[in-house]
Parts: sequence; structure tokens; C-alpha cells
Amino acid sequence: MNFEELLAFAGRHPMLSLGLAGLTLAIVYTEVARLFRPYKALRPAELTGLINRENALVVDLSPTADFDKGHIAGSRNVAPSQFDPENKQLAGARSLPVVAVCRNGQASADAAKRLKKAGFEKVYWLDGGIAAWQQADLPLVKGR
Repeated sequence: MNFEELLAFAGRHPMLSLGLAGLTLAIVYTEVARLFRPYKALRPAELTGLINRENALVVDLSPTADFDKGHIAGSRNVAPSQFDPENKQLAGARSLPVVAVCRNGQASADAAKRLKKAGFEKVYWLDGGIAAWQQADLPLVKGR
């Protein structure tokens, strides 16, 4: 397919062409926004390395019942409704790497942004949350 055929197709199918342009812009915007986030996304393997090398604090924002069903070993549970960067559980961790985690990665991204605004130096977010951790066949601990 050459450029002339592509232009002819776009002329015959303007709605499809607009849809493609809109999706392309949305993807570009999302990726550029990701580059300029104040916190870094981690994959499960990167998180295990950070925990082992730098003694990272993992803050799990899952509801208590979900936390008890399975969480990353050593993580601390803070309910999303009670999450506060000034929380006493987080007070001594301003210079440590802090990783926000939740079930699917949505609530933890917001928490990571709040931690960075509160002055935490090394803030991370587990991309995909506990679901990604499980897909990587990494173990979860049950109970408290």
C-alpha cells in the first residue's frame, strides 16, 4: 500500500480515519504523560529486586479482607480511605524506597502521586498491582 492509496482510503472512510487519529493521539498522550510522572512504575520482578537490594517499604492499599487473602511478604496494609502520607506507619520511610500496591494498580497510582507530593524521595508503583504479581507466579502471604 502506498501513500496515495492510504489517502484514497481515508477519503472514502472519514469516520474510520478520524477514529484512528483519535486513538493514536490518546495513546501518544498517555505515553508522554507516563514519562513525566513524578513516580516510577515497576514490574513484579523489579519490585522483588528493590525489596531485596534496598529494603523497600511496600504499602498495600487493598481492603483488609483482600489483604488477609494474600499480600506481598512484608507489606503494610493501609486502607485507601485512611491513606495519608503523614501516617505514622510511613513516617520513618521518607528516604527509603516506598512502593504503593493495590489489587489492580488503580488506587496505588494515586497514592504514589500523593507520596511524591508529600516529599517522599523514592516513590514507586506496582504496575498492574497484586494481579500482575500473581501473573508473574510470585508468592503471596495470607493472614496478617
